[in-house]
Amino acid sequence: MNVQGLQKLTLLDYPGKVACTVFLAGCNFRCPFCHNASLVTHIDAEAEIPKEEVLSFLKKRSGVLDGVCITGGEPLLAPDLADFIREIKRMGYAVKLDTNGSHTEKLKLLIEAGLIDYVAMDIKNAPGKYAVTVGLSDYDPANVIESAAYLMAGDIPYEFRTTVVREFHKRGDFEEIGRWLKGAGRYFLQGFVDSGDLIQPGLRGYTRDIMEQALDIVKKYIPAAKLRGVD
Repeated sequence: MNVQGLQKLTLLDYPGKVACTVFLAGCNFRCPFCHNASLVTHIDAEAEIPKEEVLSFLKKRSGVLDGVCITGGEPLLAPDLADFIREIKRMGYAVKLDTNGSHTEKLKLLIEAGLIDYVAMDIKNAPGKYAVTVGLSDYDPANVIESAAYLMAGDIPYEFRTTVVREFHKRGDFEEIGRWLKGAGRYFLQGFVDSGDLIQPGLRGYTRDIMEQALDIVKKYIPAAKLRGVD
């Protein structure tokens, strides 16, 4: 468990909850537009926060916070994630997991063990463009497709979200994503913002007008789709 950050209060990351966010280091993707490159390509071992410190904070905030968001990086890479979540759940917190969906079996195990209350899964692009979008030339998105199908067929609350980047997402991609995730309960198109901590600098987002056009395409298949983080 390599905790590299703790946001002590968020009213945005966990729908309907007053929460904190725990950032775990390490990821199997290399998305050029990743806004947390410091958790992926240049992890600072000296910045690691002891797990005990996080748990102590959560114990003190019991009754103030409702939930804990676990993000990364890719949290499902952490070998002791289940044990960590069990300790959080014992304190009465709801747990939201952010994931890229590439570790389907571990996702299923955590959900079926009752350890996850909400899943936010990134949809990087249309399946045919996954490899280039995640920065891995030979990546097969079969696990991602399986994870999405599992969430859509299950009972756990979830959301899908796509960070839209001008250099990677075109009109036809939204048609493909819409057909793929047809009928999803919650799907967001997120505006790309340069965090200053990217894997590949110089990338750009779209204007609101273009984002609304993309949303109109997606909504033909996913009526619940919305924009997020778009000025």
